[in-house]
Amino acid sequence: MHTLNLGILAHVDAGKTSLTERLLHTAGAIDAIGSVDDGSTQTDSLALERRRGITIKSAVVSFTLGATTVNLIDTPGHPDFIAEVERVLGVLDGAVLVVSSVEGVQAQTRVLLRTLRRLRIPTLLFVNKTDRPGARYGSLLTSMTERLSPDIVAMGSARDLGTRSATSTPFTGADPGFTGALTELLTRHDDELLSAYVDDPAGLTHARLLGALAEQTARCLVHPVFFGSAATGAGIDALVDGITGLLPAATGDPEAPARGTVFKVDRTANGERTAYVRMVQGTVHAREVLRFRSPDGQDGEGKVSAVSVFENGREVPAPAVHAGRIGRLKGPAGIRIGDSVGAGRAEAGRRHFAPPTLETVVVPRRPEDRGALHVALGRLAEQDPLIAVRRDDLRGEMSLSLYGEVQKEVIQTTLAEEFGVDVIFRGTTTICLERPAGTGEAAEFIDTDPNPFLATVGLRVDPAPYGSGVEFRRAVELGSMPPSLMRAVEETVRSTLGQGMHGWQVTDCVVTQTHSGYSSVSSTAGDFRGLTPLVLMDALRRAGTRVYEPMHRFRLEVPADAFGALVPVLARLRAEPGPPEAHGALCTVEGEIPAARVHELQRLLPGSTRGEGVLESAFAGHRPVTGPVPDRPRTDHDPLHRKDYLLRTVRRVAESGRERLAVWR
Repeated sequence: MHTLNLGILAHVDAGKTSLTERLLHTAGAIDAIGSVDDGSTQTDSLALERRRGITIKSAVVSFTLGATTVNLIDTPGHPDFIAEVERVLGVLDGAVLVVSSVEGVQAQTRVLLRTLRRLRIPTLLFVNKTDRPGARYGSLLTSMTERLSPDIVAMGSARDLGTRSATSTPFTGADPGFTGALTELLTRHDDELLSAYVDDPAGLTHARLLGALAEQTARCLVHPVFFGSAATGAGIDALVDGITGLLPAATGDPEAPARGTVFKVDRTANGERTAYVRMVQGTVHAREVLRFRSPDGQDGEGKVSAVSVFENGREVPAPAVHAGRIGRLKGPAGIRIGDSVGAGRAEAGRRHFAPPTLETVVVPRRPEDRGALHVALGRLAEQDPLIAVRRDDLRGEMSLSLYGEVQKEVIQTTLAEEFGVDVIFRGTTTICLERPAGTGEAAEFIDTDPNPFLATVGLRVDPAPYGSGVEFRRAVELGSMPPSLMRAVEETVRSTLGQGMHGWQVTDCVVTQTHSGYSSVSSTAGDFRGLTPLVLMDALRRAGTRVYEPMHRFRLEVPADAFGALVPVLARLRAEPGPPEAHGALCTVEGEIPAARVHELQRLLPGSTRGEGVLESAFAGHRPVTGPVPDRPRTDHDPLHRKDYLLRTVRRVAESGRERLAVWR
């Protein structure tokens, strides 16, 4: 028996949850097909998912197809929940990307396939909803070739499109058009196959072509396309054959040292933490003490109280989870999404999609719920680390990072229904970044005015390439201070960079510790945690920072005669369009636009194009802000602008007998 960990991905409303239900029914794992509209599907188990008719959290369900056990992971399709998709990618053996035959290739479809190809995840394409009015075949294949990838091949024909009797018939070796298209596609990626075809075209049998198709699909070079309908079952048998015959099964030695990746964390009804883990190799048993490591190198361990695996549409208790399987581990406290279990480092910490670009302040309607809100947001951050809860002790407020307004609505409902905390959100703002403009250096020395701390810290800030993040280096000897004090400096540097001179996160820099010193009798880690932010911010002020705003790459398809009216709209939104390209009565234009203006462009587009304009956009990085620099509201993480921090420092100095109030005035 082979195991295949399969992801179902799509743009929202393409029908991936319905396809999951159909596959479960075809495999005999369920007796009746659930409905998204009725809220009766297997994978949309949250009450909120059932009410809204969308997938919010990834879900795992298992079934058997012949000699293959499929662990299927249904993922959200709405862009606001792309973080759920990101966490799943690192555990997949293959994927099915669902495309609606009516709506066709959409913005999220393109983002998903680009990511799957970049990660070399073997992917089949399933064109769903062939029974719906407006369903297409030939024109859609052309669009998919142009907008998704030229490396696709249709595996069957479709008839009676747009009716409940729509069918899909697989091609065979007797179809010369299919054989020709397959030969042309496969020989582009295989010189040996091309030579064989040149030497003897007749010798390139259908069986050999199918073998080459499986090999190139497994290498993510080509993408077979299947047509059908999850609602009627048309084309599902051919898709099942593609899943079992074209996608590679999981590998891994169950006797090797345990190694796996945590891609989801939640809690049981009694509050016990559970982790969903894909085992790459080895085995994890119930009641063993499990070691795990975060992507940033922090080690932890916890006891596994119970293990469950997924079989025939159900989650069942098991004594262990083995290589290649997905299991749910209950009990290990402190384990987080992205952690590796056992030996080695996990890949789940890598970023595959754009970071959140929006931020909002959340406050409880009842002031007495502030403590409960803090606990609740902490629980939500366990399940979705990218919401990045940021606390402002001075104002008693908390901020969340978001992908969009739908995610905000879901969080608001979840807080009310699961935690009993009624909240309101303030206006959504765009998350900018700060990057050093130059080099800056600062130092404070022990027992030297105006330093009130029993510590010496010197730091230099240098700019680094875009996208490189933060790197901490030491130009001091490791033995110059105890490891705990060294660690305190590094940890404080990283936390302090959460807000720079304008209040935004500082990134793409190298921070080097240039000086160190301590009192072997009196210095504590607290001295270094208190002094390091002041030195770092002083160095950062001398380096200077520039604020960068998130940008989207956009593609507009509008009536040619409406483009002129759209130009001033784009200019007002600070978009930078390229030259338009005419295609008959339509024209397309591509360019960049600030992420903060995308929603406004979506709102204005119908009125500017008689309702015929189509917009696609995707994150394209950051660029320097032009014009007034937006300052982020200050929080206690920025000591140069926090009176409360300085006052507490003064009180500490006074209590230690070293009154230097004048320094802080």
